[in-house]
Amino acid sequence: MLQGGFSEVLKSRNRDEFQGELVAFTRRLGFETVSATLVIDHMLGEAEFITVDNTPRAFKESFQNPNKGRRDPVMQHCKRRSVPIIWDQATYVRDGMGEMWEEQARFGYNSGIALALHMPEGRHFFMGVDRDRPVPQDSVELTRVVADLQLFAVHAQDAAQRILTPGPIDPSAPSLTPRELEALRWTMEGKTAWEVGDVLGIAERTAVLHVSNATHKLGCVNKHQAVLKALRLGLLR
Repeated sequence: MLQGGFSEVLKSRNRDEFQGELVAFTRRLGFETVSATLVIDHMLGEAEFITVDNTPRAFKESFQNPNKGRRDPVMQHCKRRSVPIIWDQATYVRDGMGEMWEEQARFGYNSGIALALHMPEGRHFFMGVDRDRPVPQDSVELTRVVADLQLFAVHAQDAAQRILTPGPIDPSAPSLTPRELEALRWTMEGKTAWEVGDVLGIAERTAVLHVSNATHKLGCVNKHQAVLKALRLGLLR
């Protein structure tokens, strides 16, 4: 396991320091480029994407094109799953996106590893590292690299939420559990208790309990008031 990097990224005080820690860790891992994106789902309108990366200037416009992301097999994997993906040319060819790989390979995106962390309150953290040659072929080394990246991503997402997310939570806000926040967020989006339970993989009765607990903690008389108060306090976006 790599020494250093995990605690250092948590100490980042601003966006520039955060990017510096991302790049330094990526290079120690044996890769050249990195992208870290904090995704915030909104009840209305498009999701918010906040990205920190060292993408080559000549490739940046194409890299940040949302239409490309909707077709990119690596991005689609991360959108749906939490398991890391180790990708190369074959990954794109299998999905009929060989031309997309050809374009990005000219800028050093030959292969890489990507993963996503899906968190409460409709927040997601994507991180990918890339290089101009194949990933390590030795299975033991590759397993170590993936494990290091996963551990670093957990620390990096904590720093990203602190540094990149505007609007701090009201310090007087009550403490809601992740499940209570998630149940309240889906309620905000118009889901019934049964639907909330289905989304979260819990019983309908348990979903009702989470919403009721959140409503009580917020000092509200019903779930609709609870949603509004949670929004006002910055607990939900």
